[in-house]
Amino acid sequence: MKDLNLKCYAHLGDAVYEVYIREKVILLTSNLAKLHKINTSLVCAAFQCELVDYLEPYLTESEKDMLRRGRNIQTSSARRINQSLHRIATGFEVLIGYWYLNDRPRLQEVFELIDKNLASKKLI
Repeated sequence: MKDLNLKCYAHLGDAVYEVYIREKVILLTSNLAKLHKINTSLVCAAFQCELVDYLEPYLTESEKDMLRRGRNIQTSSARRINQSLHRIATGFEVLIGYWYLNDRPRLQEVFELIDKNLASKKLI
């Protein structure tokens, strides 16, 4: 597959990660308010930054490079959001989008690592 602009990978990665989390969360409760609260706590930039810290030892050098490049792309975000957190989260989303389009087995490996992290924290 032709390499896309990193912003495109981030855009797709955001959606893929959101669906992944929603699939996990719907098994927890049927209360929509609780679903929303759990979902937003796991999709926010701060939690994605925690995941980057957790996943970094498992990343290859080329994946770390893509993460770094993703952190450095110019993005627009609300002023109330911590820009450094937003940039790290964008790098995470770049990786998710890249794996989704180019390496689904690797994406599945990473989702399994994230599952372990969520289970260890008793979040899901």
